[in-house]
Amino acid sequence: MTNDAEETGRRWHDMGGRPGGPVSPEEHDFALWEKRVDALMVLCSAKGLFTVDGLRRALEDMGEDAFETMTYYERWIAAITQNLLEAGAFTVAELNTKIEEVAARGATYGEASLEGGHG
Repeated sequence: MTNDAEETGRRWHDMGGRPGGPVSPEEHDFALWEKRVDALMVLCSAKGLFTVDGLRRALEDMGEDAFETMTYYERWIAAITQNLLEAGAFTVAELNTKIEEVAARGATYGEASLEGGHG
């Protein structure tokens, strides 16, 4: 059995000319974390830590399952993280340590603020 890429030259993410389903034109407010992901992308890109092509490659390499199960900004933070790891901005061990520190602050920003820790 051949896959779509072998038959058409397209990878799973290439929608060119295919129906993409309904798109809601309604505006929506972005969550604070989504705004932060966008800001992080702009700042890191401006610092030369990655390029648009690098982000696109990381997004496409995630595979079809990521596009079916992750939100837009979840995919973007994963792509940013992959590019920053590749750029040597931090290591996987450093990232894991920081994730553990943040998780220990509390489940919400309010809980973390009550404890006085946000660093």
